Amino acid sequence: MPEAQPPRPIAPETVARGHRRLVGAAMKHWLWLSLLVLVLDQATKRLVLAMLQPFEVIELIPNLNLTLMFNEGAAFSLLADAGGWQRWLFALVALAVTAALTTWLLRLRSGEGLLAFGLALLIGGALGNLIDRALLGHVVDFIQVYLPFIPLAVFNPWPAFNVADSAISVGVAAMLIATLRAPASP
Repeated sequence: MPEAQPPRPIAPETVARGHRRLVGAAMKHWLWLSLLVLVLDQATKRLVLAMLQPFEVIELIPNLNLTLMFNEGAAFSLLADAGGWQRWLFALVALAVTAALTTWLLRLRSGEGLLAFGLALLIGGALGNLIDRALLGHVVDFIQVYLPFIPLAVFNPWPAFNVADSAISVGVAAMLIATLRAPASP
């Protein structure tokens, strides 16, 4: 009978590679949320494009309207009048940010669900607006909110936005909360 061999030690780099794979596998399920945001964003934009003329207003409830608007710039129409080059700059930035956020998401540990939730919302929102920018040359906005409790005319109505913008805003808030709740590292 042959003598039993002691188990061979596993090289640390092999363990690290296997751990990274397991972490990525544990967090990639959050990408379904990114896909859901993307599909919902694009579906609502197509519906509004089919239903409304530009700047037509449909009151849903007091202080909340549907109105079709096009934004060639970034948030709050930043660089909207820049002449067209901003379309591709914002598209490249969205691609780079999406790649970085996806990499970050896949490297999270299983206990970081709130951060993963925020990252997934950001990824879906960035891709939704990227598709508009690449295919149409502008982002389709259609949600218009009045904030009568804010006495500044610049916020009444609030600049029009869409589902992707909403996902980005909620995603940023979730990431901030996750960061503030995270234990301080030594």
